[in-house]
Order: sequence, then structure tokens, then C-alpha cells
Amino acid sequence: MKQEMFKLKGAIVRKYGSQGNFARHIGKTEQTVTAKLNGRSGFSQNDIVEWCNALDIDASSVGSYFFDQILSKH
Repeated sequence: MKQEMFKLKGAIVRKYGSQGNFARHIGKTEQTVTAKLNGRSGFSQNDIVEWCNALDIDASSVGSYFFDQILSKH
């Protein structure tokens, strides 16, 4: 699992106690949340905005929660 998904899971558990509680808060099923966190389903732009709002993730930190930060040097 990518590092950013560990960070995202940690934020969910810290704020909501479980993925199930988080899913209920955002009006999704726990299966939907789990599929996104495990890479079986992608995140739409709307998903990212919704999750950031629910988790109080600042816009300047979005990349560290949702996107791979490994950059190759040329």
C-alpha cells in the first residue's frame, strides 16, 4: 500500500474512530471507502474535496494524502 493511503487511513481513524464511522459521515458505504483506500476504486475530484472537508485536510496538504510523492530526477 502506498504511503499516502496509510496517512489517509490514519487521519480517518484519528477523527472518526473507524472507516465505518467515516463512511457514514460522508454518506458512503464502508465497502466504497475501503475500495478507494485499497486502490480498487479511484478518487474523483469531488471525492478528494469531500474527504478533505470531512477530515479537515488543508489544500496545501492534499498531495501528501492522495497522490504519490515520489518524483524521478532527470
